[in-house]
Amino acid sequence: MCICVNCHYVDRCTTYHAVETQHQELHLTDHPDFEAIEPEINVNIRTNVDEIQMEWDVVGCASFLRETGKWSRLRPGELIPT
Repeated sequence: MCICVNCHYVDRCTTYHAVETQHQELHLTDHPDFEAIEPEINVNIRTNVDEIQMEWDVVGCASFLRETGKWSRLRPGELIPT
């Protein structure tokens, strides 16, 4: 799971914005203004007969500042991205 869902900066971060773009999800902000330091992204690639699926997850970041439930508070009632 992406650590961003519990990060203080999730709604301002350019890295999370890029992950949202890769997943074709709505953005928490259209103009992120926070540049993460040393983000680590895992990309898992799954192939089926007719398609290729890619899952992007931020698994480490020197800027990570834990704020448990931050994403959920910004998107109440929505499923937490996994």
